[in-house]
Amino acid sequence: MSNNNQSPVVLITGAARRIGAVIGRIFHSNGYQVVIHYNNSAAAADKLCEDLNAQRDNSALLVQADLNDMAGLQKIADLVSSIGRLDVLINNASSFYPTPLENCDDQQWNDLMNSNLKGPFFIAQKLAPLLIESQGSIVNISDMHARQALQSHPIYTIAKAGNIAMTKSLAKELGPNVRVNSVAPGAILWPEHESDDEIKQNSVLSKVPMGRLGTEQDIAQTVYFLAVEATYMTGQTLAVDGGSSNSL
Repeated sequence: MSNNNQSPVVLITGAARRIGAVIGRIFHSNGYQVVIHYNNSAAAADKLCEDLNAQRDNSALLVQADLNDMAGLQKIADLVSSIGRLDVLINNASSFYPTPLENCDDQQWNDLMNSNLKGPFFIAQKLAPLLIESQGSIVNISDMHARQALQSHPIYTIAKAGNIAMTKSLAKELGPNVRVNSVAPGAILWPEHESDDEIKQNSVLSKVPMGRLGTEQDIAQTVYFLAVEATYMTGQTLAVDGGSSNSL
């Protein structure tokens, strides 16, 4: 993918599937060139990239990297720097799984902290010069459980709480040149390891005033709003959770 310095560029981490892929499609439909980051989901990332390039030639490219590894973060930064422009960074990639206090270990701590907090922080640091040059924006994907702890998920909860604090800190560090906000999804997609747990799903939905699961589109549209349209918002976290945070 080349850039003629006219088309805006967005980098989305964890963009191969689910919410990340929908975010990529929304930005692409609004004229952005899309850098699709993935770690393990190569087939899905390839398919998304092919689809976007079929719609508009040379408008998407891939970068594979492990966000647990500083070398992986540098690989992403080097590729984006070679394009020469970045208007929006979406820190979407995330690990999520239970870590009950009595069983959790430092490997789980490192994995969840790296993907949800360390990776987003250092990729923002590395790409800050390009974002400052474009007067761009960052949107981090947090979680409603950053504010209301999720039982049996203490490490994830702590990491996402740090993600919100990072949003506030980066908004001060990078303002007024770069806006930094975050989105805190509620029940949007069932985690793959809980996709067949009907009892748990019904329990979760009973606490959602909207009475339904949200959609990937709900999150992606909010991300686009914060990244592009909310020109006087920074350091904020918007809950997109069907009202469930109001009922906790």
